[in-house]
Amino acid sequence: MVPLLEIYTYIDDFCKVFEQELQKNALPRSKLKRKSRMSLSEIMTILIMFHLSKYRTFKDFYLNSICCYYTNDFKDLLSYNRFVELMPSALAPMFVMLHGLEGQKTGKYFVDSTKLVVCHNLRIVRNKVFKGCAKRGKTSTGWFFGFKLHLILNDQGEIMNFKFTTGNTDDRSVVEEIAKKLKGWLFGDRGYISKKLNKSLQEQGLELITTLKHNMKKQIIAPLKKYYLSKRGIIETVIDQLKNLLHLDHTRHRSVLNFQVNAIGAMIAYAFKPKKVSIKFHQQLERFGMPISSN
Repeated sequence: MVPLLEIYTYIDDFCKVFEQELQKNALPRSKLKRKSRMSLSEIMTILIMFHLSKYRTFKDFYLNSICCYYTNDFKDLLSYNRFVELMPSALAPMFVMLHGLEGQKTGKYFVDSTKLVVCHNLRIVRNKVFKGCAKRGKTSTGWFFGFKLHLILNDQGEIMNFKFTTGNTDDRSVVEEIAKKLKGWLFGDRGYISKKLNKSLQEQGLELITTLKHNMKKQIIAPLKKYYLSKRGIIETVIDQLKNLLHLDHTRHRSVLNFQVNAIGAMIAYAFKPKKVSIKFHQQLERFGMPISSN
């Protein structure tokens, strides 16, 4: 686990720059607006710490961990209800910071999506929090109500880009947007097969390589590309870590903004992880005369 001081130092440095840029273009604040005793960097640090903890709910984490063992680190702790009220204020800076934590451009990328369920299917009609924004979608495991997270990773397990969409969004429709400015190879499953998408990505120097459907003719593929295609499970492993270890996915949200804060916080926490899932056999491939660069 990343030390608290290291996380806070990084976030505090970011918040100083973010707030300076924000003040240049921001309108004057009302004097009647209630100010928080806690700084933005402290709020963001606590939100990200939750995703690196073993607590399953933020309330338990805040009351039983932060309020008990971190009172010396956070001198001006707020009540739980007041802290929850301030969580949406961290959404914009966390979103900007996550984009600043994108991985290195290695030329080998993996794309996939995952469902984010906001309630059980039997409670869809009664759900009021996400009414009008979440949609019904279908995956290989059945129907769900919620959103989708579309991810692109490099071969070192680092997040390159992401996008949240409604649950009924076609995975292929967002690839061009999240893969913008990337060049090299992009590996995905058969759900990304599209001649139009393939042609569009090739124009920007990105080759889409996918598995084939059962009714498609077999194609000859270079050994190195075939090797990386067989390793596309790396992105499924990262998604599994985001959901099961970093609390990305749960159905207890009481507002859309807090849902977004939770999702962004989980991905920032993943970016802080010192050890990530990666493909470690590139050095052995190079010994056999197989080039690492795809350009």
